[in-house]
Amino acid sequence: MPSRGVSVLVVDDDERVLRLLQRILELEGYRVFTAGSGEAALNMFEQLNPDLVLLDIMMPGMDGLTVCQRIREFSDRPIIMVTAKGNDEEKVRGLDAGADDYVTKPFSAAVLVARIKAVLRRANLLVERPERVFRCGDLVIDPARRLVTVGGVEVRLTATEYALLSYLALNAGRLLTPDQILEKVWGDDYLGETHLLQVNIARLRRKLGDNARNAKYIVTRPGIGYMMLSETQAVLPLGSK
Repeated sequence: MPSRGVSVLVVDDDERVLRLLQRILELEGYRVFTAGSGEAALNMFEQLNPDLVLLDIMMPGMDGLTVCQRIREFSDRPIIMVTAKGNDEEKVRGLDAGADDYVTKPFSAAVLVARIKAVLRRANLLVERPERVFRCGDLVIDPARRLVTVGGVEVRLTATEYALLSYLALNAGRLLTPDQILEKVWGDDYLGETHLLQVNIARLRRKLGDNARNAKYIVTRPGIGYMMLSETQAVLPLGSK
């Protein structure tokens, strides 16, 4: 999507980093707001409702993980976590808190901008998705209203979770490899980042009330990939052909 007019809230306790990120994003055409603490970030988010949040994890006082969790209580706006640690544990903590993506310091301007564009693309659902209402047991996906319900109760999903669920539903009954899903939902730059997919699948299952060991909607084939059950498969007794 075009960056012109898109607003980004950048949160970091380092003033030099804030100025640098603001400059990078403004050159790309984004409207940039900055906050130097978690508390200030929450206040600004509620006032401005930005299109995306770029959020540092390591901050004194209220850290980025807490800010992310608080935002997720009332908003599904895209959030990218910024971490100084490159290990998978730190990345998973950010994703578990509700983030859509992450970047690891140090990063180039090109990498940062690419990640932002990828997240905004998913937020605007520029991925293949069902054209008609999809049903799988108690799960209903209505693409016209961007509405997901389980047992008639609405399930709030982030943009990434919705894009992931839509792509699985589009291919219901078909086994998809991790790289197939990553390429379609996240993009070419994410091939091989299986932990990113695993965390999002787990988060999606929790929200849908699904269970990997006795799946109602999303089946895992260890070492192979994932499959959304079709409506017929969902109602068949266990072991039926």
